[in-house]
Amino acid sequence: MSNATNTAGAVAPKPAPVLTPGREVWLSLRSNRGAMAALTIILLTVLCAVLAPVLAPHDYTTQNVDIALTPPAWDEGGSSTYILGTDGIGRDILSRILYGARYSLMIGLIVVTLSLTVGVLFGLAAGFHRGTVDSLIMRLMDIILALPSLLLAIVIVVLLGTGLTNAMIAVAITNIPHYARLTRAAVMNELTKDYVVASKVAGAGTLRLMFKTVLPNCLAPLIVQSTLGISSAVLDAAALGFLGLGAQPPTPEWGTMLADARQYIDSAWWVVTFPGLAILVTVLAFNLLGDGLRDALDPKLKR
Repeated sequence: MSNATNTAGAVAPKPAPVLTPGREVWLSLRSNRGAMAALTIILLTVLCAVLAPVLAPHDYTTQNVDIALTPPAWDEGGSSTYILGTDGIGRDILSRILYGARYSLMIGLIVVTLSLTVGVLFGLAAGFHRGTVDSLIMRLMDIILALPSLLLAIVIVVLLGTGLTNAMIAVAITNIPHYARLTRAAVMNELTKDYVVASKVAGAGTLRLMFKTVLPNCLAPLIVQSTLGISSAVLDAAALGFLGLGAQPPTPEWGTMLADARQYIDSAWWVVTFPGLAILVTVLAFNLLGDGLRDALDPKLKR
């Protein structure tokens, strides 16, 4: 009797909560310390870019040759008014780095948006239309990949003309093959699955299959590649700016700041160091976040 009573009065265990895909990805990402540190850095960079007019102590275009090459505040001869020092014509480096975050993030987002859009369209066309269309698109992508990306970007900028807009277009063109090939591979894998066959039997058209049935299931690798693509775009745009083919003075783009500081490498280390560190930290953060997203979105790589 006692055992029966205990069995009857026992409380049934609560079922485990069902995790949505988004929450599952977030929990996996949160367990990756490197990815969370990178996400924190990226959010701080975005915050600095948005609040640059408030955070910047000076106007980034104001020149004052009387205070040119002032060292950072903690260095000998430095001033607390200019925390990171000034450049060769007396502009505040901290203010220019804060405003430069706007340009670098804008470059990354615009380049990834352009290359992702065109690359996905090419990849979908190649994956769905095998044969001549697939061969033509993939051979074009192979030709672009066969050329060094920076060299190809330089050629495109020379043909289009120097400037930030043309530099972004050039970098976007060099990144298209990565998204096209990735989309094509994902599409070919999805087309063999039962849900696609069922959609075809139900009478779904090609466009519906492309954009509503198959593409949503190909987003995971594209999200990871887009995150890594932002870091690549920032780095390539900085390289073009360093060569004088990207943003033009007085635009406070980090690569352009490095180009202006070349002559002061030996005499004023801070003019070169801080823009270089901004590029390094931002690129590293996006790379670490991309690695974390790859682990979180790929079930085979989850810890």
